[in-house]
Amino acid sequence: MTRSHAAATVVLAGGHESDGGRDLAALAARESTVHAAAPAGRPLTEAVRSALAAAGDGPVCVVPMTLGRDPKLVADTARALRWLAAGEGRGRLALTAPFGAADHLIGWLRAAAGPAPDGAVLVTAPAAGPFEDAELFRIARLARQYGRHRWVEVAFDGGDPDPAEGAERCRLLGAREVTAVPASFGPALRTALPGVRDGGPLLRPSAVAGVVAARTAAALHLLGHGEDGILAGLDAEHGHGYAHSHGPGEQGHGHSHGPGGHQHGHAPGGHQHNHASGGHQHGDAPHPHHPSHTHEPAHTPH
Repeated sequence: MTRSHAAATVVLAGGHESDGGRDLAALAARESTVHAAAPAGRPLTEAVRSALAAAGDGPVCVVPMTLGRDPKLVADTARALRWLAAGEGRGRLALTAPFGAADHLIGWLRAAAGPAPDGAVLVTAPAAGPFEDAELFRIARLARQYGRHRWVEVAFDGGDPDPAEGAERCRLLGAREVTAVPASFGPALRTALPGVRDGGPLLRPSAVAGVVAARTAAALHLLGHGEDGILAGLDAEHGHGYAHSHGPGEQGHGHSHGPGGHQHGHAPGGHQHNHASGGHQHGDAPHPHHPSHTHEPAHTPH
């Protein structure tokens, strides 16, 4: 059996969508292939080092557990793995594609809201940064556009509006029923709210495990071809956050990043990107389906 097809030891990297990985603890405890769940940074580095030791000479795959609103998690995870991949993890450490993308989240929210009574859907998530929170408003709007509920509102645990304020807005708009659905790996409501129905988890545990397994299998295939996914991960934040413009006389410039990074040469009238080997990963996993989810493309038409 080649290393690329050996069973992998898995580490889950958690960000704001999983409360720093705490909402993934049950999955890590239940799945025998998952060694640990940890937030990006030193805890993740130590968890991966432990997994490498536990795996013997077997491969270790790290899955950035984002639903599509945390590109920083992907980049931070890649930075945490870069030096390990050059040392004790050489040839057997891989960064997988992110758990999900924004289009997946739109479909998952639609499916999770499907069994909800007619009325309003309150999409909840832990508060993050302004761009991540703004992205959830866009996702909720698209979930409403292609769903069947008249009202789809957003609320943030620890943010503005909070779940109580979000539920009140639903009622002011005329909704008689309010169902909370999480855009995260945690519960829809950390604290019960009067008159608000808890719509349950976004995805069943078996569905989450299935996507993790698919992401891991795709990464192992690439690892067998010498691609560990880390260079692509380092580029994940590019274009996220405040936009920058090129003023007069600045059409052509280059960005040079540190070891393991990438270079961009911006030519007049367009962008040219030159990525080293081990660039973008492909291979979307079959999308997990909620009990009511019909088999439709995860990409939502625009």
